[in-house]
Amino acid sequence: MRALSEAAPGAVHTRATDRLGMAHDASHYLLTPQAVLTPRDTAQVAALMRAADGLGLGVTFRSGGTSLSGQAGTDALLMDTRRHFRDIEVLDGGLRVRVQPGAVLRQVNARLAPYGRRLGPDPASEAACTIGGVIADNSSGMTCGTHANSYQTLDSLTLVLPSGTIVDTGEPDADARLREAEPALTESLLRLRDRLRSNPDSVRRIRAQFAMKNTMGYGLNSFLDHSTPAGILAHLVVGSEGTLGFVASAVFRTVPVHPHAATGLLVFPTLHAAMAAMPALVAQEPAAVELLDAGSLLVAQADPEAGEILRSLAVDRHAALLVEWQQEDPESLGQREHAARRLIGELDLAVPARLGRDAAGRAALWHIRKGLYATVAGARPPGTVALLEDVAVPVPVLAGLCDDLHSLFDRHGYERSVIFGHAKDGNLHFMLPCRFDTDDDVRRYADFTEDMVEAVLGRGGTLKAEHGTGRVMAPFVRRQYGDELYDVMVEVKRACDPGGVLNPGVLLTDDPSAHLRHLKPVVSVEPEVDRCVECGYCEPVCPSRDLTTTPRQRIVLRREMATARAAGDLALARELEREFQYDAVDTCAVDGMCATACPLHINTGDLTKRLRASAHGPVARQVWKSAARHWDGATRVLGRGLDVAPVAPSLVEAVTRAPGVPQWKRDLPTGGTRRRASTPAQADAVYLPSCLNTLFAPAGAGVLTAVRNLAARAGIRLLVPEDAGSLCCGTPWSSKGLTDGYAVMRDRVRSALAGTTLPVISDAASCTEGFARELDGHEVVDAITFVDAHVLPRLRVDRKLPSLALHPTCSSTRLGLDDAIGRIANAIADRVVIPDGWQCCAFAGDRGLLRPELTASATAAEAAQVKAGDFAAHASVNRTCEIGLTRATGHTYHHLLELLDTATSEG
Repeated sequence: MRALSEAAPGAVHTRATDRLGMAHDASHYLLTPQAVLTPRDTAQVAALMRAADGLGLGVTFRSGGTSLSGQAGTDALLMDTRRHFRDIEVLDGGLRVRVQPGAVLRQVNARLAPYGRRLGPDPASEAACTIGGVIADNSSGMTCGTHANSYQTLDSLTLVLPSGTIVDTGEPDADARLREAEPALTESLLRLRDRLRSNPDSVRRIRAQFAMKNTMGYGLNSFLDHSTPAGILAHLVVGSEGTLGFVASAVFRTVPVHPHAATGLLVFPTLHAAMAAMPALVAQEPAAVELLDAGSLLVAQADPEAGEILRSLAVDRHAALLVEWQQEDPESLGQREHAARRLIGELDLAVPARLGRDAAGRAALWHIRKGLYATVAGARPPGTVALLEDVAVPVPVLAGLCDDLHSLFDRHGYERSVIFGHAKDGNLHFMLPCRFDTDDDVRRYADFTEDMVEAVLGRGGTLKAEHGTGRVMAPFVRRQYGDELYDVMVEVKRACDPGGVLNPGVLLTDDPSAHLRHLKPVVSVEPEVDRCVECGYCEPVCPSRDLTTTPRQRIVLRREMATARAAGDLALARELEREFQYDAVDTCAVDGMCATACPLHINTGDLTKRLRASAHGPVARQVWKSAARHWDGATRVLGRGLDVAPVAPSLVEAVTRAPGVPQWKRDLPTGGTRRRASTPAQADAVYLPSCLNTLFAPAGAGVLTAVRNLAARAGIRLLVPEDAGSLCCGTPWSSKGLTDGYAVMRDRVRSALAGTTLPVISDAASCTEGFARELDGHEVVDAITFVDAHVLPRLRVDRKLPSLALHPTCSSTRLGLDDAIGRIANAIADRVVIPDGWQCCAFAGDRGLLRPELTASATAAEAAQVKAGDFAAHASVNRTCEIGLTRATGHTYHHLLELLDTATSEG
């Protein structure tokens, strides 16, 4: 590995945790890389590819997302192109956008939203998939069909070839530069172009294949649609799955966002009836028609956002179509709705249906659809792998294919299989719960695949529509295209990658059994681990993703430890366990944001808390239990410690560098003030100030003062209990898995609030969550919510800020406070900016003190944006988050209610 380390110092990682943690994706394949590479820039990518070529090692690019067809795994070198390639640059007023491969699609669309534009591809995995994967697989999705996919909307790209040559196909002289740097490649592209165009049969076959969604093999339509070498090469790279070069950046033409939409769920008595309705529905030009068969409906019913129609349905052989019409203006949408309602009234539906424009109702339906793969996969039988296939056929023969697939499920014994997908495009996804434990299991899968291939190709379809060829269908590319077109694909690969360095074994292969090799084993570990389908939806929101591990990686490492122990490889198990402590336990923020992104609502923080609990000895548990009994005194002592620390800063810094001790730094605030009771004769609400007010002095007057002032202006009387200083939301104990101490504090809080029916207000979002858990059944509201509903309407803004940088928190997001935060922020500032790169700051109680590198990593992107801006004030809704963001940005953050207090007077 020396040659690699010399090519990119610090970018080569060979620890077992790094290799095994990155090996997994949502496909049913598993290969373990020899090293994980994390290049910082395009030059390092080129140097690493040259070094790998010299070592005879293959290179596979990996950014993010699901990778369902086995195209993102390798037993050679795995190059992580997500960590340092996330730039997004909006061009031409939003008409175009330049993006790097590590940018998440949803983040790109968020940057484009102010311009009323978005990217054309709209896969269901938009929250997780990165632009690198979108290009590599020619991703499409629910509404883009073949007219707005990656291929059609690509403007240009910057490509690094295996030779190290860097080509920007958007440059005016791109063809001349390509010819000069790569004469053999240029000649091959022109020769293959002429070869295909001169063969009418080839032209006919290519046009027929790519009239459908089609990601099988290379996009030979590039030779028909484009004439110049640079244009041909750029579009061949789309859908090439990292086998031709590395896309350092790409420029896309964007598409308009249609702000007005009507959505409905049409439930049919049978799948065949739903398919029979497709021609009439497609004639009404809907933006999307999404299919859910009976198995999908059964799983979707368990989704918390499932509507009454879906929950009350006694599913038998039913199927449903999620339909949506989108338009630029309400009048045009009304016309579409009128025609659609007339058609819907003529359909043979199992239950009445209606189209709705309500944003919440539409969002709930799309939430179910976009999370369907992971939800269905999560409901698979224990001990099975979720294998998701992806095919397309012409819409007129779609019903017949559905019938055939159900027959194949029965014939080969694949119970609980489901079909869903993009019916408007003839694009079906179907999931098989597979076992690969025995030779018979593998043979059954092989036999099913052969029958499925015949069923699809016999209807003029494609074996891959949008998930990429990968390993799963590479042995069948020749069968789909025939010898002539397959030979052209081989020539394309040889011309771009003569050494066969890039992603060997993917997309093209001479091995007829390649799809039956490297199948993923299944191991049972614990509830969070066993349900996970390794889809990676959790990764973009994880604050530790750039420092150590993501939730997906924590889970797969637990699986790898169990596998190692089962195999008797105790040395590997011990190595993983040793590395796991810091990489997964110590640096987990336990913020729960992974659960907000996970379709299965898996919270790996719960797993981390249990693991932390098992590490605490009896002395630590007793100390924290005693602290719960004497919390008023404990918080005052800690606060006074912060007061005296600046007297001997060097000594305090040295002492607090000891393992397991919160680290004091000179930028920490001094201690706060004791929480004192307030007992009016009559009260409208109970106020439980956070103990953070005692631990840390505020940046200004403080949220405690602000809440009291704001309530007084609104004529609201707040009761602060006599023993308020002894009360806590329980987070210091629950986050560490200290169940005994948590029980003491929970009982104390419940006792203090016994007998009152008044709403309870907390002034820190994380504490609001904690009090809600402790006071189960009692009304607990965050101060933000309370002020927004009961105070803000009674106030007059006297001093409005010109601009405000705002940091929501993980707790405020989970509590649903975002709208209220936005209303308060916009009331006091002319311009409110939530940085695109914001995420959980990972201060997480004392985590930012124990592991300050975690907060530094989590806040890096947001801090860069804040520093580059010019804001009159900076705000959040949690004191520890304010401290973390102040440290990261160099700008003082206040609680939002502090700023509201100083900006307003009585209305």
